[in-house]
Amino acid sequence: MKKIFLVFVLFLGVNMQANEVSYIKINNQQIPVIFEHSSLIPVGFLRLSFLGGGSVNDGELSGLSLLSANLLNEGTKTLGVIKFSEELDKRAIEMSATSGAETLNIEVQFLKEKQEEALKLLGDLLYDPNYSDETLKKIKENAINRLLIKENDFDYIASKNLSTMLFQNTPFAKNMTPATLNKITLEDIKGLINKNFTLSRLVITLGGDMQKDEFLKSLENILSKMPLGIPNTSTKYHANAQSQTKVVYKQTEQTYIYFGAPFNLTNIQDEGYKAKILSFVLGASGFGSRIMEEIRVKRGLAYSAYLRVNIEKMMNYASGYLQTKLENQEQAIALVKEIVARFVQDGITQEELDSAKQFLLGSQPLREETLSQRLEAKFFNYLLGLPLDFNKTQLQQIQEVSLEEINAYIKKHTELNNLSFSIVTLEEKK
Repeated sequence: MKKIFLVFVLFLGVNMQANEVSYIKINNQQIPVIFEHSSLIPVGFLRLSFLGGGSVNDGELSGLSLLSANLLNEGTKTLGVIKFSEELDKRAIEMSATSGAETLNIEVQFLKEKQEEALKLLGDLLYDPNYSDETLKKIKENAINRLLIKENDFDYIASKNLSTMLFQNTPFAKNMTPATLNKITLEDIKGLINKNFTLSRLVITLGGDMQKDEFLKSLENILSKMPLGIPNTSTKYHANAQSQTKVVYKQTEQTYIYFGAPFNLTNIQDEGYKAKILSFVLGASGFGSRIMEEIRVKRGLAYSAYLRVNIEKMMNYASGYLQTKLENQEQAIALVKEIVARFVQDGITQEELDSAKQFLLGSQPLREETLSQRLEAKFFNYLLGLPLDFNKTQLQQIQEVSLEEINAYIKKHTELNNLSFSIVTLEEKK
């Protein structure tokens, strides 16, 4: 086990640098910069993340952040989507906007020799989005069509209803519909972009074959025209502790069961590694996990089943899934409850702990093989208020934890028994 951990530490030492956040000052605003140099191939990567531009702030206009990102993918007002795409393609530049729960992002990937041209096109997009009624109509129609297709996606329905139950009366309980999308105007999108494309909400992630200071100087020339704005404030949401069940009837030959529960985590630096082991053994590790072993291997009730702990900036919770025959629905639900209750009551075995340690320590290098993976891990740690290289610390914690410690931790989490179930099934004939 020590040999595995040493190999990983050496891997980190060779491939990861700049494990502290640096800052660039633009118009008296300190902007965090996450950077890693890599000269393996002559390419660069840049992501501008605007905190506050994500779906959690859509309010009553569910889908506003998504449509805003989609509009940014339609090029500039001056060139239009086709000509702007041609300018990118002939320089082998990739540029895309995405919307997350908390962030609105623009990513750029480019050849080293096309760095300045990539930055110029980025500037064009930032200050001249393709605001037009024609563009709005197009992105609305595309988004609505995708939603209509999902009306018969039973996994989507069950997952959506689980979120609504777990996070009742929070932004995560709201779902975009054709009606909410149709309400969104061009002015709504302009308002979201103008509110969030500000220096006070910006986090810069970059890496690749570039000179950091030189690149940031060029980037500063573009960003200096951006307003200061108002910093984003983030809220922590808690999953519903009351067990609930929602059943939707569809013409289906299988029962789709999604389930979840609150997970109380106070301090990720002190507890995150224990939560990771708990999640791995209970249901996140596939074959060998308690959920898979009991539901599929021993009883053949489902082809796949999982239950994992989700640790995010705005919420912590456990969620799981299985699909089973219609006649096995009640047995499967009862079994999930029984497995979780027994797990919380009794904890895990030394063999399970050793297996979890071996996998978590040995597989970490594979999760950070590429530059993009490493930058993403650093950005995630930054959002959680952790050191950028916190993964190294967590591996050491996993290495050293004892069976007594992990079982004491598991037995504290009785809230996992407060399971809610979202079910899509066939209605019984009366």
